[in-house]
Amino acid sequence: MENISRRTIVIALIFIFIGITFAIKLFILQVYDPSYKFSAANNTQKEIINFPARGLVYDRNGKLIVSNQADYDLMVVPRELKSMDSLDFCNALEISIEDLRQLFAGMRSRLRNRKISRIKPSVFYRQLSAKQYGYLQEKLYKYDGFFVQRRTLRKYEYPNAAHILGYISEVGASDIKKDDYYISGDYHGKNGIESTYENFLRGEKGYKYVLVDVHGREKGAFRDGQSDIPAKAGKDIKLTIDVDLQQYGEQLMQNKIGAIVALEPSTGEILSLVSAPHFDPSLLVGKKRAGNFAALNADTLKPLFNRAIMGRYPPGSTFKPLMGAIGLQEGVLTPETKYECNGGYWVGRFHQGCHAHYSPWDLRKAIANSCNAYFSQIFRSVIDQPKTSTVQDGFELWKNYLVNFGLGYKLGVDFSNEDRGFIPNSDYYDKWYNKSWSSLTVVSLAIGQGELGTTPIQMANMCAAIGNEGYYYTPHIIKEIESDTIPSKYKAKRATGIDKENFEPIKDGMEMAVWGDMGTAGLARIPDLTICGKTGTAQNPHGEDHSVFMAFAPKENPQIAIAVYVENGGYGSTWAAPIASLMVEKYLNKEVHSSRKWIEKRMLEGDLVHGSE
Repeated sequence: MENISRRTIVIALIFIFIGITFAIKLFILQVYDPSYKFSAANNTQKEIINFPARGLVYDRNGKLIVSNQADYDLMVVPRELKSMDSLDFCNALEISIEDLRQLFAGMRSRLRNRKISRIKPSVFYRQLSAKQYGYLQEKLYKYDGFFVQRRTLRKYEYPNAAHILGYISEVGASDIKKDDYYISGDYHGKNGIESTYENFLRGEKGYKYVLVDVHGREKGAFRDGQSDIPAKAGKDIKLTIDVDLQQYGEQLMQNKIGAIVALEPSTGEILSLVSAPHFDPSLLVGKKRAGNFAALNADTLKPLFNRAIMGRYPPGSTFKPLMGAIGLQEGVLTPETKYECNGGYWVGRFHQGCHAHYSPWDLRKAIANSCNAYFSQIFRSVIDQPKTSTVQDGFELWKNYLVNFGLGYKLGVDFSNEDRGFIPNSDYYDKWYNKSWSSLTVVSLAIGQGELGTTPIQMANMCAAIGNEGYYYTPHIIKEIESDTIPSKYKAKRATGIDKENFEPIKDGMEMAVWGDMGTAGLARIPDLTICGKTGTAQNPHGEDHSVFMAFAPKENPQIAIAVYVENGGYGSTWAAPIASLMVEKYLNKEVHSSRKWIEKRMLEGDLVHGSE
């Protein structure tokens, strides 16, 4: 009996403790926090996400490139759905009954696959028109479980720079998994600067809590808005591009395939980055985005492919100035060294051809007139010099100079899809030739052919390094971030390993290529401006050769370096050189000289896509 009495007392004490705990909790809820009682009396509260405005985008001169425009999505909370007048709902959305059935079927499918929640809002119908939004605002109380949520869409102030800007798209499951900022139905930057600088541009979401009645009608702010969290707009950014120069470049490349990259050598800032064919970035905004994207993706000319940073081309003869600089640095020649050219480079029965010209020439004239034999001699002298005991050692020494100039690896520009290009190493040829090869086997590399692959931005950067006489800054598109700093890697000077004095004859030769009597780039001459350039005709096994040109100007303290590739354009002097010179002239002089208007007209009207020049 005594044990039973003790057990009874213990159980009674436990119940008393539980009762006191509940009493205290109820007292706190009812007396100290009456908002809970108020909330219950009004049925429920609803969380509304306030999406922040994305940061604005400006060009280097402060011109607005990308802004925002209001957009509205119809949201649904599946658990709160009740029977409704379907016909009236369809009239509000300006859709058919069949369209409405498909929308509900899609919602149920996402519920089954657990892509959305029954108790949380998700998008039911995207991007309401102004008319739809106005109609729904008046009648939304009749449709339980639905509400309208405001978002922003991008608005492009210019029909240009699509490859630079990228676009906005809905997040996928992998994006949500990587970053808990996102939920299903959110949007984020895709490609271009919208992607690279997403964390700055997107801002911070805000949250508004409202009380709603049994019909879903808002009855006021929860706790007088004390729990609301305001949205924070994204940070504005300023790009390095000159939008007027960008427009001009896209006009010059109309009806052509290829790329233009223009840099400021003293900073590495990208002044213009053109990939052709290009497209209007506004095509990838709004309801028509999916259809337009599919059409662009199916286009055989591949307008979505960013050739400026992803196109891999042989550099052709634009590679020769670098070859000359390496030879000078290695001491295998002087600027006055001369080599014979008898229609090309001959070794026994081996022959690498060259155009007909006077010889012998020194280094400056060899660059100006693009002698293949001269640079073949330099290439073999570098690889076979006495200090390199094997062809593999000599080849690696040569290759490392190319790497120092930013070739063969990603430069680290602020685009996620940059291609690295290709520079073969000695292992590559060991495998290909079963370790039985020599400098003569791969001598086509001397003139920018063979297995070499470079991107237009790598070539522009190489040209900038020559103009700077031995260094460069990693090319980049970001100039300023509101109340923040740009990545430090874009401020670091990168040395090429070539002494400054060795660039003097190289720059002289590039000046002579434009201004010399026998130079290959006469159409690039700009009155009263010393421009240094080098043409290239890159062999193309799939058709007409590519037209290539790189240049910087002025000769001393250059303000612009540029590379132009025109696919299937033939000689570098035909298309690439005039286009590059027009870009340089437009940037430095703001207008094209009257004596060159005929060149501008020909470049603007030239059509290499449809077969008309």
